[in-house]
Amino acid sequence: MTDFEKNDDLHSFFAEMQDVKPIKPSNKALLHDTESAIAEKKRRAARQRSEREKLKSPLSLEGVTPVKPDDFILFQQPGIQDGVFKKLRMGKYPLEETLSLSGMTIEQSRDALYKAITDSHKRGVRALLIKHGKGEESKPFPAYKKSFVNHWLLELEEVIAYHTAQPMHGGFAATYVLLKKHPDQKLFNREKNRKG
Repeated sequence: MTDFEKNDDLHSFFAEMQDVKPIKPSNKALLHDTESAIAEKKRRAARQRSEREKLKSPLSLEGVTPVKPDDFILFQQPGIQDGVFKKLRMGKYPLEETLSLSGMTIEQSRDALYKAITDSHKRGVRALLIKHGKGEESKPFPAYKKSFVNHWLLELEEVIAYHTAQPMHGGFAATYVLLKKHPDQKLFNREKNRKG
């Protein structure tokens, strides 16, 4: 392309553009506000972190002692009266909550159990039922989830006793759990009596 042709193209371009007017600053469309987008992203990340923290559990996934599918699992904290423990063992406490761990991974089961126990305790619940299954065919060993439930319940300070359930409540596939009284138990009892 010769200098003459270059000048001719440039001349044609300017001729075509002579009626075009620049957009005034006030007419510009602001399609993306970077600062507010970054602020919203930070807010969303903080919400997600908070949700993840709520699900996190201090319960361990290590050091579990395997139990057999047909083993009784039980614990009675020192100082818990034998009559109280017998009432739990016989399934005589009203079961205010039931948690089924069916279909959950070990990590999901751990988080669900931790949340159920701590939330129940905060609400003044005394007795609940954990359905973990017998796990006769579970891998890497039989009663895999049941073994972990036995392990985790010992780690929770809210739990003062537990025992394998009666057949009517699931037998070897479920466990009764007794929680210690919440410091606000008298207030909870007053609320229950008012509603009942």
